[in-house]
Amino acid sequence: MTESRPRPDTRRRTRLPAAERRASILAAATEVFSETGYQRGKVSDIAKKVGVTEPVVFQNFGSKSALYRAALDHATDAVSALLHRAADAGRPVPEVLAVFLDPAHMDHFHRPGAHGFLFADATALAHDPDLSEALRQVHQHLADTLAELIRRGQSAGDVRTDIEPHSAAWWLVSFLAGRSFRAAVVPDRDTVEADLTKMVLRSLLPDERSRPPA
Repeated sequence: MTESRPRPDTRRRTRLPAAERRASILAAATEVFSETGYQRGKVSDIAKKVGVTEPVVFQNFGSKSALYRAALDHATDAVSALLHRAADAGRPVPEVLAVFLDPAHMDHFHRPGAHGFLFADATALAHDPDLSEALRQVHQHLADTLAELIRRGQSAGDVRTDIEPHSAAWWLVSFLAGRSFRAAVVPDRDTVEADLTKMVLRSLLPDERSRPPA
């Protein structure tokens, strides 16, 4: 009687290259944190989405807070690229900003699962010493992107030239950051948001374009 040997398992998990695995983990982390926020987001859920173990996640990013910071950078890069692509396609800068700041788009942008939800969650964590610097860098990156757009608009004659791009960019960032506050306390929020957005956009236009038609 011959001894039967177990057949080798031919179903082997495909081993991703290191860079591809790290990118997959980052994409999954951005998705999870955008859905749940930092506090409720679980590394186990991120690992499950990728099909790896939790130790693999920590081998690539070191800690949950480091992974969250990387997810913030990833989301900010995506938003920056989106704005640049719109401007590179030849759309006037005021039009690019009007589409981005439109209240309906902002509602969509800040819903769970979207990048804006992740940014709002990060703002609420500004007191966390492990995340405060990352939050500062994220807002700096967004301000730099907006300042560059404003300069492009000024060069094209679509944005008034008597405003300093960097200061104007931070004004727009502050307008965005105040959205959650307004949502909590402002009555008739939809009307107020629409009016405030129009005021912000109109203030960037050259004088002859900011006046209402006769």
